[in-house]
Amino acid sequence: MFSTEQSCWFVRKVICWRAVASIAWAVLLLLPITVVFVILSRFSLLHPIQTTSECLSFLSCASAIFTLILLCGVIIMVGFLNLEYYTVIPTIACSKIALLGQLLHPRQFVNSLAHCIMGIIVAWCCAVTIGGRYETIGYPCTQGDGTDGSPQMCLNEYHLFLLLAGAFVGFSHSLLGVIYNMNYVSFHTVQQYKYLRFKGSLPLVVKCSAAQALYSVRNYIVVYFFLGYIPKAWICKTLNLHLNSSVHPLDSVAGLLDLSLLYHQWISASFLLFTWHITLLLFRIFVTEVYSFPVQSSFTEDAHQCLPKVLTDKQPMILKFLALQDLALLSQHSPSRRCEVFSLSQPGGHPYNWNAVTQECLSLLADLTQRLIAYHDTVATNGRAKSLSTGSDRKTSSETSITSCPEDLMSPRPTLLMKTPASVFARSIVGTSQSPLTAPFTPDLDSPFASPALRRLTAPMDQFSPGFGTVQSPHIMRRAPKLWSTPTDSQVNGSPPASPASVPSPKQEPSKPSRLAQFLQNRKEQVKHFLAKRVLIMYLFNKLPEASSQALFADSQAHIWALEGLSYLVQASFSEDQFGVVQTTLPSILGCMLVLQEAVDRHFKLPHASSKPVRSASSMGDSAHKTLRFALRATLKTAIYRITTTFGNHLNAVQMSAEHRKRLQQFLEYKE
Repeated sequence: MFSTEQSCWFVRKVICWRAVASIAWAVLLLLPITVVFVILSRFSLLHPIQTTSECLSFLSCASAIFTLILLCGVIIMVGFLNLEYYTVIPTIACSKIALLGQLLHPRQFVNSLAHCIMGIIVAWCCAVTIGGRYETIGYPCTQGDGTDGSPQMCLNEYHLFLLLAGAFVGFSHSLLGVIYNMNYVSFHTVQQYKYLRFKGSLPLVVKCSAAQALYSVRNYIVVYFFLGYIPKAWICKTLNLHLNSSVHPLDSVAGLLDLSLLYHQWISASFLLFTWHITLLLFRIFVTEVYSFPVQSSFTEDAHQCLPKVLTDKQPMILKFLALQDLALLSQHSPSRRCEVFSLSQPGGHPYNWNAVTQECLSLLADLTQRLIAYHDTVATNGRAKSLSTGSDRKTSSETSITSCPEDLMSPRPTLLMKTPASVFARSIVGTSQSPLTAPFTPDLDSPFASPALRRLTAPMDQFSPGFGTVQSPHIMRRAPKLWSTPTDSQVNGSPPASPASVPSPKQEPSKPSRLAQFLQNRKEQVKHFLAKRVLIMYLFNKLPEASSQALFADSQAHIWALEGLSYLVQASFSEDQFGVVQTTLPSILGCMLVLQEAVDRHFKLPHASSKPVRSASSMGDSAHKTLRFALRATLKTAIYRITTTFGNHLNAVQMSAEHRKRLQQFLEYKE
């Protein structure tokens, strides 16, 4: 989970204690929730005084204390699973087959098995709490007309019905957690106290638990009606129990038309889901609480805990996000901490803090820009964009995206470790820039739907080609000799200007494939065409409309905080930067922001990119990641306006390209 040794300080001192605090509060809230469940499951309007006394007597008996201890153990286990499976970057399936792969993952199998076991335990506690006909698995009965007088132990199907319902609800909850990304932990834009967040989310938890329990009861009744005889026969054979022929079986229409049974099943499922949802809500509230990192420390042993070091090191993603959140907050509300960011090192007088912050923020923005360009080029290759005219030599966004940011910021950075496997933030390539495709959009070249043009895009390049080692956009390949170096730069370095014609490429005669290879290739194409015509195959492999765009911006909360932190710091530097450390990187900041703004505008012109998804209010899954691209676009435009409004016409003295200056003038004139 956390690989580096320096990151263990945060896990040990912050994350674990926050998880323990959330579990402790969930355990404390379990007692009043159980009291409410006892009242709802035993109360009768016809006999209010009698049922009230029964509830009080049950709460004071030994069985109630034992069930409460079991429920506490389940809550602790749920909290541990929340800590193990949570992620700050959601895993978005771009097709039905990808979603099926997530559901069948071995980690998900272990998670589902654990939820089934915990569901059975909670259902047993509910059966003991309700009492009456649900209390035990077997009861003494007499078969036939009773002339033989031999008592036997018969199966109590009502008890079995509740136990299997608990396993089914637990299994359904585990699957819905994958479908709706319930393990995704989002950060709220408005900072609130933990009590206010809990109080505001409590009605939603009650509503989601009751609605999900109702749907689970409906599905479970259908499953038990057709397959209920299988576990019933197995339990009878294993425990040597008999079926009472004088009682209607519950896997029949007459047995299921019992309103009292359906009510108790629904209230038990609601109690199970409510306790689990409360534990999840408290975990989200505690883990996403703001953490203030020191900007600089007087002791060298605490240097790895300072904000500039945390931002640049390979850390857990939750630590990365909390550091960026702290950067965004200090840039807005803390003048004293901003002065520490603008300060110079002693001795030496170097702006190490500012350089570390800007380098990491600009690297994040440059990485998102490259992903947007690569995704747009992939869509264009598939034939959904106009082909470029070879005679045109005007600059494009792809060219400016490479030359606007510093070269060290545009270099690929190693991917940070994440909690969930196959997360969308994981790059398919680490430490290389030979492929422009990222993990959510890297197509399966062996699938029957991979076009030949896409294979050419992802094919390995010749090392003597002009665009080798760069982002292979059609805009860039046209001007490849001038991309990374100019004649002036190469003369300064003492090397002649590189030219593609100066390197002789060896001539290789194309070898004819053998007849066997041609036969196998033809058969392969026939199989692909055959599978492409199957409706089920197309349904499984077709991309979901908005999934690709959502996966592209799945980690955009980090970019939003980076934009806010940079823009507010640049704005504050107009009056607070005594040493002028911000002015040295202002051209790079403006260039990266303008290039990213152009790439985002191009992305929103694609199909399904500008359509807002419908938020689901019937699930505990957080759907904030579905609208992150809209928040990023608004934050990016606001950040540029914040800088232009503060500096005004002073920005005319900043060195930048003509295209960037023209685009910046639009912001200065409030025309964007």
